[in-house]
Amino acid sequence: MDKTVEKKLTKWLKLQKKACGFYLNLSVFFGVLTGLSLMCQAWLIATVLQGIIIDELPKSDFINHFWALLALTIVRGILAFARERASFQAGAKLRVEMRAAVLDKLALLGPAFIKGKPAGSWASIVLEQVEDLQDFYARYLPQVVLAGFIPLIILVAVFPINWAAGLILLATAPLIPMFMILVGMGAADANRKNFSALARLSGHFMDRLKGLSTLKLFNQGEKEARVIKKASEEFRERTMAVLRMAFLSSAVLEFFAAVSIAVMAVYFGFSYLHHLDFGHYGAPISLFTGLFVLILAPEFYQPLRDMGTHYHAKAQAIGAAEELMALLDHPTEQVGGDKLVDGAVTIEAKDLSVYSLDGSLLLGPISFQIGAHEHVAVVGPSGAGKTSLLNALLGFLPYQGQLLIAGTELKDLSASDWRKHLAWLGQEPQLFHGTLRDNVAMGRQLSDEQIMALLSKAQIVDFVEQQAQGLDYPIQEQTAGLSVGQAQRIALARALAQQASLFVLDEPTASLDSLSEQAVQATLITAMQGKACIMVTHRLESLSTMDNILVIDKGALVQQGSYTVLLEQEGTFKQMLDEASSVSEFDIDADTNINSDSNDLATLAPEGDK
Repeated sequence: MDKTVEKKLTKWLKLQKKACGFYLNLSVFFGVLTGLSLMCQAWLIATVLQGIIIDELPKSDFINHFWALLALTIVRGILAFARERASFQAGAKLRVEMRAAVLDKLALLGPAFIKGKPAGSWASIVLEQVEDLQDFYARYLPQVVLAGFIPLIILVAVFPINWAAGLILLATAPLIPMFMILVGMGAADANRKNFSALARLSGHFMDRLKGLSTLKLFNQGEKEARVIKKASEEFRERTMAVLRMAFLSSAVLEFFAAVSIAVMAVYFGFSYLHHLDFGHYGAPISLFTGLFVLILAPEFYQPLRDMGTHYHAKAQAIGAAEELMALLDHPTEQVGGDKLVDGAVTIEAKDLSVYSLDGSLLLGPISFQIGAHEHVAVVGPSGAGKTSLLNALLGFLPYQGQLLIAGTELKDLSASDWRKHLAWLGQEPQLFHGTLRDNVAMGRQLSDEQIMALLSKAQIVDFVEQQAQGLDYPIQEQTAGLSVGQAQRIALARALAQQASLFVLDEPTASLDSLSEQAVQATLITAMQGKACIMVTHRLESLSTMDNILVIDKGALVQQGSYTVLLEQEGTFKQMLDEASSVSEFDIDADTNINSDSNDLATLAPEGDK
């Protein structure tokens, strides 16, 4: 990974630590207290051994020292537990804040942006990548501070006793961070590649799992299994590369810490044998001095070793932060704070051009008007730009030109306030895991009577009354247990609860059987009385009731007018209508031939087989 990018990601990660609250500082505080209590223990142990072995004092003189050691042991255990809890809470608070920020950003960017990646990739970002920030904030950042505090406190305690021992500690301390950096230089890049491989595997696996029936029907199961195996193998290799980095860094740090402690032990050993005579302040080196320094020596390097151990958490977080930062810093359309006055909604587009999020022109420039209480249909071949127009109207795609809502530019309106005036119904109803009541109310304070009234308008109340749980009927993920028609009518009841001024409909009956389609259409006709409506549809035969029809082809508005007017004009609309009529006639002829063949077979069959 480029060093500039790594520094940028590290800076971004550190800026997020304010989300940890006071828990991060609390973790550092408990860590410092743990270090101080350990120094007190070292002093007590060295004092006791010096008094008993060298000074030959009775053991009874050190009863208080033993009790103090026991108390400090208990205190250290409590401090260690408190530090772990504070660290965990810091990471947990950060994860909650980060996931909320990611979900809020995705909600702001809208479905047009979300569809740019497989669902599995978003799941990887929201779950795995946010989860992998935990150790960076819970362990690495506090340890960086402690790696500076604890050794400094120990040096302050050691130098007044023996300056040579202090110099050895001071000279060998940089070895551990230096080799930690050298070993960890490739760790961030390895983690970044690991996350990329995981995102690809997650997205690929989830998409193939959702389309498993289609793959089986087209006999592509084995081929896709090989593709998933290849992606899994790539992810395994990336994971093993990360683990190699982690194990290598731990081994290197342990080696240099052991060498540094060994140098200290050799110095004191030769000093006690009178081969070395320096480092003291006039008085000979006592047993107390040697024991005190040697007990503290491992603890001097321990914060540095812990920082090295947790260094892979930094590399892991940097790998995870790349996509998180790109998402959270992704530019969004500037929206104003103006609010619409309650009442009828009018729409006026002047030289409107709609663009994709990467800047490609999808539609326009086009101009049209939708008056108060007017019902307008948008038709055209697939890929003409119909859904792009709706996405721009909903605030999910950028546009140029003018798009006036009741005389106010859409960009100047508050997005949340504007959407309160909308009732949305698409061709793929999205119900959420929860109860039927939750899916209709969607957070609104609605009574059971109001919800039942909405379900009655959507002509789904009979289904609810047949269920033992009633409004507590559980909606499973992917609307399991419901037909498409039932799910669509529940989504319709939810839309009716909006009390909207404008209905935005995107193929609301595309996936329904004839009975469900008639039920939904009848409900919509009743609900949209006195309201404005813009509807994208391919069902041209039912457009005679619409006030105006916009015909879009290849990103341009090629025709507009009432059903009667367009029927008399040569153009895209009449061509589409003729094609639809041909398809319907073909279906009728096919059904007739099948019935005729069945009758012929019945006539030819033996009497016993009829």
